[in-house]
Amino acid sequence: MSDDVWKRAEIESPCIKICVIHPESRLCTGCWRSIDEIGAWSKMSPEVRRAVMEELPARASTLSKRRGGRTARLARSSE
Repeated sequence: MSDDVWKRAEIESPCIKICVIHPESRLCTGCWRSIDEIGAWSKMSPEVRRAVMEELPARASTLSKRRGGRTARLARSSE
């Protein structure tokens, strides 16, 4: 017996479970959605979700990579 109640024809979330919000852009560095988009995702229409999904690849290139951290400190100390 098939349970059609739980089958949904909606766009899946782009979440990859790397949830880190970039402090300046306020975008998640895992899925590239804004905090507002993440919070509203379950209430968005399929058309709005599709529009967000289409924008995500372009967002990835807008964030600069971190320049700090342990590797940068080690490189500076060896100069």
